[in-house]
Amino acid sequence: MPKLDLDQIPQTNATGYPPEFADKVRGRWYRRLAPASGIVDFGASHVVLRPGAWSSQRHWHEEEDELVVMISGEAVLVDNDGRTPMRAGDIAAFPKNDGNGHVLVNESDRDCVYVAIGRPSASDCHYPDIDMHLFNGEGFRRKDRSAF
Repeated sequence: MPKLDLDQIPQTNATGYPPEFADKVRGRWYRRLAPASGIVDFGASHVVLRPGAWSSQRHWHEEEDELVVMISGEAVLVDNDGRTPMRAGDIAAFPKNDGNGHVLVNESDRDCVYVAIGRPSASDCHYPDIDMHLFNGEGFRRKDRSAF
């Protein structure tokens, strides 16, 4: 059956971020939908942001388009253009290599839920606000390529 049973898909709040940048995403819980569904051409995650949690550090990808569909609650999209409220039914799109660093922040007192769609990417990811960069094949490093 094509309908996914979310209760059967493991939920985690794991992050690959170095400890000094991981605190913002502790309240981010996600389920990877693509592996559970057999989809291989793109990735999707069902994400719950607890109050105060961030979706990520503010970032943009060189080789990965991203799409976010808000399901419930509300968050604030922070990007190069400022702050935009995101509520149930709202959609945000982030074309690859556009240089628009973005993050969702739950500033409310309730959980917010969204689906993030992209593709597993082996390309560089830029973090404009912090001294971190995801280098293709090297993982997270400081912008000068030194290790954490």
